[in-house]
Amino acid sequence: MNEKKLSALAVAVLAIGATPAAGEILHVEKSLYRNIVVYEDNGVRCMRFSRNATTRQTCISLTDDRYLVFNYMRTMMGALYVNPSPSRILIVGLGGGAIAGALQKMLPTAKIDAVEIDPAVVRVARTYFGFVPTQQTDIYEEDGRVFAKRMLKQGVKYDLVILDAFDHQYIPEHLLTREFLLEVRGLLTPRGVVTTNTYASTRLYDHESATYHSVFGNFYSLVTNNRVIIATVAGLPDTDELRRNAEAVEARLRAVGTGKDALLPLFKVESGWPASTRILTDQYSPSNLLNGT
Repeated sequence: MNEKKLSALAVAVLAIGATPAAGEILHVEKSLYRNIVVYEDNGVRCMRFSRNATTRQTCISLTDDRYLVFNYMRTMMGALYVNPSPSRILIVGLGGGAIAGALQKMLPTAKIDAVEIDPAVVRVARTYFGFVPTQQTDIYEEDGRVFAKRMLKQGVKYDLVILDAFDHQYIPEHLLTREFLLEVRGLLTPRGVVTTNTYASTRLYDHESATYHSVFGNFYSLVTNNRVIIATVAGLPDTDELRRNAEAVEARLRAVGTGKDALLPLFKVESGWPASTRILTDQYSPSNLLNGT
């Protein structure tokens, strides 16, 4: 990158109030929804929306385009232990396209709908993260809940729904509520599964647990640096079924950097939140107040 261009990018980073991350800054942009910074460091290329240089929305490996850099993304693949062969998938929150790209390779015949509210993020995913939708993948530039409502009215069903929409702070409030999760439940096939990326340490934790339980009943929490929630319409599979499905998809998951030895021990049925925990609703979803640790 020439010195003049690097200088212009540095000015742009300061103009949007972001702290430059270590490594080479490739792109900065203030979109309608957020501040976007793309940079490279230690063999990975990352996107972030926050002023905090340690908070990253997407990273990809520059040496292995199959590997999922983020642990939570690898953990979300555990949804395939519940439904190992989804034929139609919905992804809410594209980011750099890492999850969508991995699923395109792992499940080349699956129909994928990926929804991203910010056209700038879609453009950055294509330009800087090498995301190329296949003929089986459609990208929708709109709010994920608006899309879900429309698909619900049209009677569209999904075998797998992946919820990974974040702004610079957390999941948008309207994508946390019981009403939204009921809409997602209505989109699932009888064997459908939803998997959600959440934080592992936040005052929202119990509220999220109570809300998911109110819609899906018992659900799995897979906790590492983040918490991944896995819930179903038909109830949770037993241990034997999980293990059989894990064997069936082992080769696919090895390609993205995980497998049964890492994932199976994480499957725990969530329990233990206080009975008085308030469910998140469209009238009560104060994630800005409860998101602190």
